[in-house]
Amino acid sequence: MTQLTTSPAASALRTLAEEGGHESLNAYAIGGGALAALLLLLWITTRLNRDR
Repeated sequence: MTQLTTSPAASALRTLAEEGGHESLNAYAIGGGALAALLLLLWITTRLNRDR
């Protein structure tokens, strides 16, 4: 397999993916946090958009 990226971040992500993640990483918590952040950004955007 050829190595496409050589950045340290890509290497760390590849290592995490191969090991199956870390015990402190909870997929539901990460997904819920991302959803909450996106909903907050959507709410802020709609409150600041007054040209409609």
